[in-house]
Amino acid sequence: MSDFALTPRSALDRVLVPGHYGAEVDVPGVIISEHTDLALASVMGRKGKTSDLCARVKAAFGIDLPLTPRRVADGQVHFIWAGPGRWLAEAPNEMPSTFERNLRDALSGLASVTSQSDGRSTIRVSGPKARAVLAKGVPLDLDPSVFSPGDTAMTVVAHINVHLWQSEAAPTYEFAVFRSFAASFCEWLLDASAEFGVVVPGSSPPL
Repeated sequence: MSDFALTPRSALDRVLVPGHYGAEVDVPGVIISEHTDLALASVMGRKGKTSDLCARVKAAFGIDLPLTPRRVADGQVHFIWAGPGRWLAEAPNEMPSTFERNLRDALSGLASVTSQSDGRSTIRVSGPKARAVLAKGVPLDLDPSVFSPGDTAMTVVAHINVHLWQSEAAPTYEFAVFRSFAASFCEWLLDASAEFGVVVPGSSPPL
């Protein structure tokens, strides 16, 4: 039997087409891009095992598992709070199957691990007008005195469930969206950003 490889396709190939959209401005107000180099997995802690799980994550990855709505990204594996006893784990430049297997091995007996790499798209929104755009649809106060780098939230944008976190003070925000809704979410983003001028770069930015 001959070997073959499957090249993963983005759910956003026909939506996030590289280019400049909306208002013609010298400096685009918004930059929208997709991370295509991330492995994602959900982590659900076993009942009564939170303390042990925190210790295991610290030993395996050298970081403190967040127990409040925060994202910890000090190492190669990032953990993002997704509710009590739940997290979204991400790793750049990892094969999804390898990442899931390594997490399962590292957290064996303490958490259930499920790959999300094929189920979610991760979209980055940045630029000087990013906060103004998100204010049109995110029902949260994103003022830097309230929501800052490392903060995360489960919320709804344009009737679409999203997992949101701020990764940089610039500001830069990232959204994990279920794949079947990712195109609709990006269409909303492009429409909301048009008045400020928006750029879709040709490749995914580094973490």
